[in-house]
Amino acid sequence: MQAMILAAGFGTRLLPHTQIRPKPLFPILNQPLLLLTIKRLQNMGFDHIVVNCHHLRRQIVAALSGLPGVFVQEEEIILGTGGGLRRALGLLRDEPLLVSNGDIYHTVDFLKLYRYHENNGHLVTLALHHYPRFNSVTVKAGKVALFSNIVETTRLAFTGLHVIQPTILEEIREGDNSCIIDRYRRLLEKGVKIDCFRTDDCYWTDMGTPTDYLALHQGLLTESIPCWQEIGPVDKPYYIAENADLGARIEMNGWACVGNNARIGDECHLERVVVWDDVTVPSGSRLCNTIVSVS
Repeated sequence: MQAMILAAGFGTRLLPHTQIRPKPLFPILNQPLLLLTIKRLQNMGFDHIVVNCHHLRRQIVAALSGLPGVFVQEEEIILGTGGGLRRALGLLRDEPLLVSNGDIYHTVDFLKLYRYHENNGHLVTLALHHYPRFNSVTVKAGKVALFSNIVETTRLAFTGLHVIQPTILEEIREGDNSCIIDRYRRLLEKGVKIDCFRTDDCYWTDMGTPTDYLALHQGLLTESIPCWQEIGPVDKPYYIAENADLGARIEMNGWACVGNNARIGDECHLERVVVWDDVTVPSGSRLCNTIVSVS
């Protein structure tokens, strides 16, 4: 089975942190989300995985170097979701392709989605759920009927997970920046059916803002959000890397995550905070509801 992870975007809503790391490499409990997603796919039997990259792409290339079954597609110019998928055609096998955004944490069963697509015979299957903040896809009789920029509670939201037959990419002009949703709109205009796989019972976040990112950590460290087995054992509610250096008289409240080789100075107060790897927090700092990505 094959998959592609879209990891080329700029993550502008997470500035300034995305000036330091591309969003797919943001740590989730001290492990890059992209690597965790790849492990999750591989554990479910996906043995051929393509990852595209553009923004800070050298970091992604380095992170994925030597991983078996993983192929990196560097994009000198940003190609968008449609253009990135089109460029990957030469790397793909003649079988269904599971596509995942590189910035989502969720409990959707990749394998169940893939098998659903195989068994129902459509060219495209979208994983959709009721998520009022992003609801913009109209579904009728279990099939996608309309993509709109208008968010309505009567519609569903696209999770960024879909399974496609790679042949649908051939009509996208190679080298152009394009959105895969525009390709899906054209398919609908031609009368092609796009299937819907409902994921309403699953947890999902795109970590789109600092608030979303912190809320994900809060949920993982207070057990309100299921933790992927790929993360391994998790100390709650304070997840501190073994090689982190903690000073004297540190106070923690709520929850906290401290990264590898991080240094927390004396008499610091940490409350609902994520501290990234290799960061130094000066003595006497009082941090609350924040991401610490640089010293």
